[in-house]
This record gives sequence, structure tokens and C-alpha cells, in this order.
Amino acid sequence: MNPFAELERLGLKLPTPARPEGMYIPGVQVGDLYYTAGEGAVVDGEPIVTGKVGAEVTLEQAREAARVSMLNLLAILDDQLESLVRVKRIVKVLGFVASADGFTQQPVVIDGASELLIQVFGDAGRHARSAIGVAELPQGSPVEIELVCQVER
Repeated sequence: MNPFAELERLGLKLPTPARPEGMYIPGVQVGDLYYTAGEGAVVDGEPIVTGKVGAEVTLEQAREAARVSMLNLLAILDDQLESLVRVKRIVKVLGFVASADGFTQQPVVIDGASELLIQVFGDAGRHARSAIGVAELPQGSPVEIELVCQVER
């Protein structure tokens, strides 16, 4: 599958990749694996929604935040790898969800990101995954995601 054709079919455009706001880099390649730093649901430097899922943020808003986070990660991959075409397979997704007390649907939230990967990469987008509830995330974001992918050398 051509990821750019799939993004276009979905009516999506990669955003400008975010630049780190700390002492880290967007990602690191080790062998044929590329590990990204975490990325939140930010558009033009601002979170699209803030708060905890199950309190200030609805499940649907959180799923959209996960989708935006993944779109931001794809932009970083495209920039760092010089093309999304180099992505052979998504290996692992790690999703953090700022959760209100009693909220237990973290996997449903991160499905918003996983579904996008499968739409863009087909079977190569199917991946192992963890979805973890946390107390707080940077900028009050309800979601932060990182991923590991296999790349062509």
C-alpha cells in the first residue's frame, strides 16, 4: 500500500512535524527499527482538547485525540525517515490516556490511533499495543502515543 495515497483517500494531510520541547529527539533508528518519542494531540502547537477522559473529555473526543496524535507521529516518521514509504510494518504502539477515576476504556481510546494505522498501512499497520491510564500528561493533553516501526534500510 502507498501510505500517501491512503492518506489522500481518507482526506488527510500530514501536519508539519512537531519539534521537541525538551532535551530529546523525535525518534531513534536502531537497525531496522525506528522508535518515536511520545506525541500528543496538538494542532499548531495547541492541544485540540484538554482534561481527563471520563471527566472533561468524552470518549469520542479522546478517540479523535488519539487519531490526531497518530497523524502527528506519521508526520514525524515522514520527516525523519524522509518518506513514509520506508515504513515496512508498525510493530508496537504505546498509548497513554489521562484518565478520570474509574475510567477503564483506555483501549477504546487508543483504537482511534490503531484504526488510522490499519487504514494507512493495511495489514502492515496491525501491531502489538498497550493502552495505559495515567494521572496527567503534558499540556493537559488527554492522550500521548509513541510507536515502534520496522523500516527499510
